[in-house]
Amino acid sequence: MSRPNSSAVQARRWGLAFLLSLAAPAARAAGTAPSAPPLTREDEAFLDDLQRRSLSFFLEQTDLRTGLTRDRARADGSTYTSDRGKVASSAATGFMLSALCVGEARGWLAKDAARDQARRTLEFYVGRSTHVGGWYYHFVDPGTGERRWNSEVSTIDTALLLAGVLTVRQCFKDDPEIVRLATELYARVDYPAMLAGDPALLSMGYHPETGFISDRWNRYCEHPILTLVGIGAPGRALTPKAWSAWKRNWKEYGGFRYLDHKDTSLFMHQYPQAWLDLRAWREKGKRPVDYFDNSVKATLAHRRFCLEELGKEFPKSYGGAVWGVTASDASEERYIAWGGPPRESHIDGSVVPCAPGGSLMFTPRASLDALRAMKAKYGEKVYRRYGFVDAFNPTTGWFDADVIGIDVGITLLSAENLRTGRVWGWFMANPEIEKGLRLAGFEKT
Repeated sequence: MSRPNSSAVQARRWGLAFLLSLAAPAARAAGTAPSAPPLTREDEAFLDDLQRRSLSFFLEQTDLRTGLTRDRARADGSTYTSDRGKVASSAATGFMLSALCVGEARGWLAKDAARDQARRTLEFYVGRSTHVGGWYYHFVDPGTGERRWNSEVSTIDTALLLAGVLTVRQCFKDDPEIVRLATELYARVDYPAMLAGDPALLSMGYHPETGFISDRWNRYCEHPILTLVGIGAPGRALTPKAWSAWKRNWKEYGGFRYLDHKDTSLFMHQYPQAWLDLRAWREKGKRPVDYFDNSVKATLAHRRFCLEELGKEFPKSYGGAVWGVTASDASEERYIAWGGPPRESHIDGSVVPCAPGGSLMFTPRASLDALRAMKAKYGEKVYRRYGFVDAFNPTTGWFDADVIGIDVGITLLSAENLRTGRVWGWFMANPEIEKGLRLAGFEKT
């Protein structure tokens, strides 16, 4: 294996992975990839406060008996009165487990407190939670783990839960009970059962009333965390064909060419790489993909789209350093999986802080500048007890009253990967992950 060059070593040491994108011809040609110096003292103070507030969500919105984390909460921490705030999310619980590791590593949580919470959650999933072949429901009752809202048994939400499970397995590897419980949860999942007759591609989920969801994980989106964890799994694993079977769609925008979903939303790039450290992994073959650099380009293309295209249409919302649209609330009772480019008809000028927040690990300077500008301009309207509200619309004057667990979580984890790479380090230390990557046709560069 060749030794990395000095600039790459420096980039990893600083936690500024965005420096690696400067070598990409598309980024240089577009002229929108500014150099990223080491984080300033002000940057560090800002991220400290943001991460502490984000961690508070997971501590205050997790049931102390079951260890299940609520899907959403009021941004000011007040009691949620409607049913919308009374369900837990399997994915949010996966982010919570990872957040415990960040909190303990930074000294914001006592060692015993973090481990006790992790152990309590794992014990509940192993012994009491409702599941179907090791797969878990999307939305559940936080006190019992029972299915809510007729939600599906979700393959991607289970994968995000398992990402947290595997993170605590390595972070707390000197605790034999945590290791045992985490390993049992991982080994329990029956991956072939969710193929539902397809030779390689998983179904997106299962409803007891109607059976398997017909939609498959058949194109680029957030599924790499699901697919690679499944290929490397002990026991009933996925075949390596699960990686090669999905369709590759390439997009070009603003001088950037990158692999993407046809309906772009930045969370599709962010969620898998909150845990998967793909900076030094490439697919083998004639056209190997650098997935980390690919997500850098996707983020920069999205930033250009917001500032140059949407900014003309919604000058009160996007401009200067402020950019970002990804799946989020769009009003008090409406949630939309929006993004771009291209321009989507329902974009209304809303700004979504977790769009730059979840890309801190990809584009540090551009993301930091956006978040700090939002806080400076709008203050307590957008920055509250748990950090940024889920979304806001300067064009209409709407400011969300909620935060959503997965959006808080991706911001927290991306910030930690930027600063230290710790979340990547914990997750990638699981031998099954390297096994999955190699079986899928990746190699270390």
